[in-house]
This record gives sequence, structure tokens and C-alpha cells, in this order.
Amino acid sequence: MPALQSSLFGSDTGPSVTRLGAGLTRTRLDAGSWVDHQLGWVVGSDAVFDEVSRSAPWRAERRQMYDRVVDVPRLVCWYDAEAELPHPVLGQARLRLSAFYRDVLPEGFATAGLCLYRDGRDSVAWHGDTIGRGRTDDTVVAILSLGAPRALVLRPRGGGTSARFMLGHGDLLVMGGACQREWEHAVPKSATSCGPRISVQFRAPGVR
Repeated sequence: MPALQSSLFGSDTGPSVTRLGAGLTRTRLDAGSWVDHQLGWVVGSDAVFDEVSRSAPWRAERRQMYDRVVDVPRLVCWYDAEAELPHPVLGQARLRLSAFYRDVLPEGFATAGLCLYRDGRDSVAWHGDTIGRGRTDDTVVAILSLGAPRALVLRPRGGGTSARFMLGHGDLLVMGGACQREWEHAVPKSATSCGPRISVQFRAPGVR
């Protein structure tokens, strides 16, 4: 994959994780669900994108849809808690997130699921991370976005007003409370041309 054109926020000293909480904005979706959003949490994130896009063990998946098997419109890879992540900054990010959200996620973040959206045709459908703890209890899912900005949209299960966030170039979005049970999220296809993006999803043990 070609290297992503660097953003204006690149770092001359290499990629780094900034202080979590500086510039963090919390949005209350309802009484029990919330989203935290911090722009540019990872400085020099395009260098992280370049390395991860080259070195991660990307794979294509296929799934049954009605009477046929179709390609999943993105590439994916998965890192268990014991696995070495494909860039040191991702390990630093996981540690800092675990410390910051310890009060609401005592077990901390363990796994990392990565999705590569190659262009605007790649997407992920509406879903919640409800395997494991997310099905019955509150959990926290953190998403670090690398590469070109894409929209992440949330909507209440059963319908209602949606919320939309543009994520790219080291932005962080954290979904907490009952968000995985009471809300769904998606990355819709883009009608306009856009570059590649990697979504890094940090989750608690057993949550998918």
C-alpha cells in the first residue's frame, strides 16, 4: 500500500501519544451511554499508519449473506492480549487508555482489532460489540483512527437521532457505559473520494 500523505500535524521527533484528557470532549448519548472524542491524540500518526499498513497481517474475510457468500468490504487483523502490536505507539496507547479509564473498566484494555478501509467503498455495517461482557454489562471500546478521515456514525437501537464523528490522523473515540447494548455504530461507504484509513479498536478481554 502506498504511504499516506503526511498531515500538517506530523512530528519531527517521531510518533507519540499525547496526554489523554487534554481536549477530550464527552458527549452524552442518553442517560447511560457516552462517547469521548479527542482530536489528534497521537502526534505523527501518519508514520504509524505507514508502518502498520505494511507490517500487520491483513486478511480478507468472506461471509454468508442470504443465499450467497460475499467479500467483507475491508481488511482485518486481530491481536490477542499477549501478542506484540505492530507499532510501539499502539502499545503505549493501550496502556494509557487502561490507566485513564480504570474506574469504569477495571480489567483494562487487552485486545486490539484492526480494520483497514482501503477507500470509500470499504465500510462496516451497523453493529454493537456485544460478544462477552458487552452483551449484559457496561464496557468501554476505544478506537484510534489512523490515516484519512472517515465518518463513524452511532444510532440508538430501535431508531432515533444519530450522532456522527469524523475520525482520522490520530483521533481517538471511546464508547462507554451502555453504548454497545443500547446503540449501534457503523462506518458507512463514502460517496466522495477518500484515502485509506486504519481503525484500531481496543477492547476488554473477551469483548468483540
